[in-house]
Amino acid sequence: MDNIGHRLFQHTGDSSQKSVQERHAASPNSGESDADLLDAYSRAVVRVVESVGPAVVSVVVGKNSPGWRGEQVGAGSGVAVSPEGYILTNNHVVQGAGRIEICTADGTALPARLVGADPATDLAVLRAGTADLPYASFGDSGALAVGQLAIAIGNPLGFDSTVSTGVLSALGRAFRSRDGRLIENIIQHTAPLNPGNSGGPLVDSRGRVIGINTAIIPMAQGICFSIPSNTASWVLPQLVADGRVRRGYLGIAGQSQPLPQHLVAALGLAANQAVEVVSVNRASPAGRAGLRPGDRIIAINETCVTCVDDLHRFLAAWPIAEPATVTIVRNQRRITLPIVPAEAVACTASG
Repeated sequence: MDNIGHRLFQHTGDSSQKSVQERHAASPNSGESDADLLDAYSRAVVRVVESVGPAVVSVVVGKNSPGWRGEQVGAGSGVAVSPEGYILTNNHVVQGAGRIEICTADGTALPARLVGADPATDLAVLRAGTADLPYASFGDSGALAVGQLAIAIGNPLGFDSTVSTGVLSALGRAFRSRDGRLIENIIQHTAPLNPGNSGGPLVDSRGRVIGINTAIIPMAQGICFSIPSNTASWVLPQLVADGRVRRGYLGIAGQSQPLPQHLVAALGLAANQAVEVVSVNRASPAGRAGLRPGDRIIAINETCVTCVDDLHRFLAAWPIAEPATVTIVRNQRRITLPIVPAEAVACTASG
């Protein structure tokens, strides 16, 4: 029990009413301790803002029209993450933009170009017209704990360099990106976000970027989300090198379906769910491997498959063009087929 809670507990059954001053006088050390804690919290936030704030930029996007300078159609936030001037933001902030401009913390406006984007994680990388931007460093989102301090910096509703604080309220959340893929290990926090915060950093008490703020749930106060820094640090070099994240695909459309219990028992299956193949692109890896509509995928490379997301997880990590095996149930029989995932041209919700 903390000092404040202890004092309240002591007076719960006391019929005599004491003033606030009398209660503080009775335990002056605990009062000073509470003030010290608040001061330490404030100093921590101030230090973070002083160190990371200069690396946070506003991102303005527009469309180019013949004979016109351009029309602003959106705005968000971003954070410089390298000395070369690379800036992380959300894909949905810059998607479809004909013109991109950033504005630094000191008010300098600079043109920027889109280096690469990954709709599957809602991340994009920009490069400013200068390499002299202050930049922030990544922290390890895998080492986070529920309850620790979280600081969001961005440009909500067009107000530059706005700071909000909260705590990490949950880890390991998952939700769908706009293209239907599952984004995993999402950070849920209580640092208030508003339109314009998208793409800005979520920072820990040591000034390390632990997430890229990506969304709020409409009508749900205090529920905010960030793409974890470990995901961002994995996506960043791929976007810089190739402009996209290379992922494999099989060429099927599938859906999760339960397996009959007698079939699970007869074949000794590890799960009672599988991915039923709804359609197959004949020119795809799945078509060449001999998969057919109605097949039920139960494993890939001996990794259990119960839903399409299991296939996505495997394909995100498996080297493109590296042979693998897919295990299916067809006509009450277990069959294993060789398959070679190809590079996905566009991310879709199917396998």
